[in-house]
Amino acid sequence: MSDNDLGTFLRGRREAVTPAEAGLPAGPRRRTPGLRRSELATLAGVSVEYLTRLEQGRDRNPSAQVLGALADALHLSLAERVLLRRLTERGACAEDPLVCAAAPPLSRTVRPTVRAVLDRLEPTPAVALNWIGDVLARNQGFERLAGPLGMLDGERPNLLRYVFTDERSRAAYPDWADEADDLVARLRHDVPLRDPYVTELADELTVTAGAEFTDRFADLTLTPRRIGNRRVRHPRAGVLHLLHETLALPEDGQWITVHLPADGATAAALDRLVGRRPGALRAVPAAG
Repeated sequence: MSDNDLGTFLRGRREAVTPAEAGLPAGPRRRTPGLRRSELATLAGVSVEYLTRLEQGRDRNPSAQVLGALADALHLSLAERVLLRRLTERGACAEDPLVCAAAPPLSRTVRPTVRAVLDRLEPTPAVALNWIGDVLARNQGFERLAGPLGMLDGERPNLLRYVFTDERSRAAYPDWADEADDLVARLRHDVPLRDPYVTELADELTVTAGAEFTDRFADLTLTPRRIGNRRVRHPRAGVLHLLHETLALPEDGQWITVHLPADGATAAALDRLVGRRPGALRAVPAAG
């Protein structure tokens, strides 16, 4: 993590908001992209000096009122507001580590009931992961889907290592960049504040994956998707259009990801892949 994530985020969002979006005239000879620091300070009702301290990392613990005013002035989405609060918590930890509890132990196994849920979801592909992307348990549907892609190779499969260090992932995901964005966003924002496991994995991928990983890890605008769709190019089933739902298990530091066919062709292909009669899986239309 950077020493000044909060300041980096505020400055980046300030530079992304146009004067028109903030209800201000553009004016001549603007050399600053987005809003000037003085403009944001006025909109949020804080001093320019205080906003400067926040952006430079000299103050990392603004009040909730200041955060709310900045979020309103920057037109932040709900996800961005949650991230802003989280970055403030990180800043408080950096200034006084005693205010933050140590990270809980990283889970390596699942409870029997979680295992039973995965089995009950057959033939729908489903997998249980911990917060750094380790594959803890999966059902046969997921094995048939992910195994031929190389995703489950090795003693302890990990989705981030697969996507960033295994060349097969580029062929498996036609929209590889979107998949990489989502995994890094989850690693960046869905983890305990003080977590040595994330630091260890991030250091590893910084070396093994280089800029493809580090640029994303430094991008505070990336936020994870709980629902969404992905395309998978499968060597046996062709291109699959899948919807995914994420079911959080917060007490375990885990989540279950369920993959659902987004169209009839994908449903039929998954049926063939898992050896079920046609119609065992039905397409689920995307929302909207």
